[in-house]
Amino acid sequence: MTSELAIHGLDWTTKQLFVYPNEFIYWSIQIVMYPYMTGLVAGAFVLSSLYHVFDQKDLKDMARFSLVFSLALLPVAMMPLMMHLQQPLRGIHVMFTPHFTSAIAAFGIVFSTYAVIVMSEIWFMYRQYFVDQTVALKGQPGFAAGPKRLFYQLLTLGAFDTSDAALAKDKKAVKLLAAIGIPVAGFLHGYAGFIFGSVKANALWMSPLMPVIFIMSAVVSGIALCMLTYIVIMEWKKFQAILAKGRGDLSVDVIRGAELEVMTKTSRYLMMFLVAAITLELLDLIFRGYTAMKSWDILRSVMFHEDFVKIFVLQYGLGNALPFALLLLPRLTIRRLVVALVLVLFGVFMMRWNVVIGGQAFSLSFEGFMHYHLPIIPYNLETFREGLFGALTVAATPFVLFWLLNKIIPSLNHSR
Repeated sequence: MTSELAIHGLDWTTKQLFVYPNEFIYWSIQIVMYPYMTGLVAGAFVLSSLYHVFDQKDLKDMARFSLVFSLALLPVAMMPLMMHLQQPLRGIHVMFTPHFTSAIAAFGIVFSTYAVIVMSEIWFMYRQYFVDQTVALKGQPGFAAGPKRLFYQLLTLGAFDTSDAALAKDKKAVKLLAAIGIPVAGFLHGYAGFIFGSVKANALWMSPLMPVIFIMSAVVSGIALCMLTYIVIMEWKKFQAILAKGRGDLSVDVIRGAELEVMTKTSRYLMMFLVAAITLELLDLIFRGYTAMKSWDILRSVMFHEDFVKIFVLQYGLGNALPFALLLLPRLTIRRLVVALVLVLFGVFMMRWNVVIGGQAFSLSFEGFMHYHLPIIPYNLETFREGLFGALTVAATPFVLFWLLNKIIPSLNHSR
């Protein structure tokens, strides 16, 4: 006989009114993190494409940074699902046997295509750097110089031509890949919204607007995270350079930090996508209320009573309206921008939370509710994976990967 303690979801689900005994919050924080991290990947790539495709010269430095950061985010897109599955080793089957008979199975094709596009674009962008490093490390003393030169030589893939004609072809290839990558990035995250929107058994998820809402909010979160990370890194490098100068180290150049002009222009694109995301979400809400389907009564109870604070106060108020007002005010400063970016990321996270958790909040009986309590202190493996520490592990991984990638690819080197 199966023990009650073995039921998935029992540790964090509380029930209210009439709820079926086999109903629990099965999809917890990791399924919230899954569309959130996938959206960051797509949004970071769209930001990099603004320079390559639409020729926004001021965003050149941000484009290099966001493209490498998108690559660091890419492996983490699958990480929440791998942590959530009871048999995570089966997850790789999606990559080995992709097909279009289901939205989840098609993930293998979309993810692989997007990964190839991102890595190819980075290769064309930094091919000259790989060649320069191969030449510069030749004959250098030291044990690490030889393996490092061999590594960069392998990265060149035998293409050592750095003439003007060859570099011009590289730029054309980057622009072409960036143009192709924009719709692929949209599909990468749009299919997550498609999965939720096609669930006919769930009244909150079933909406044709769900994939579009997910895509728009993904671009918002990706741009916001890239801007926030870029500001923090550049301001930290500037602070370190100032300290070095203060200690009398004249060999260190003072770094300019995050330029307000570039950040202001990037924030305009952020506001455009933020307006689109808010508009689509409100349109979906108005449409549900206008059509007033059979499930509207329970949805109204969830949105306007049970989850009112999470939806209208935290998501729309604190996560959408307040940062939009901060970005709209004149004389934007870096400090105000940082606060707005943090709130934008919080707002998108709450949107994912309200979709995933809120969609499971009401019973299929339409007469009861369930509440999710995030496990804070893990007391077993499941409460670690599906709790706060599991979510923090997923959130921290892309920054570690970016730190490692930046050792190989100088995404923050503005001299090139």
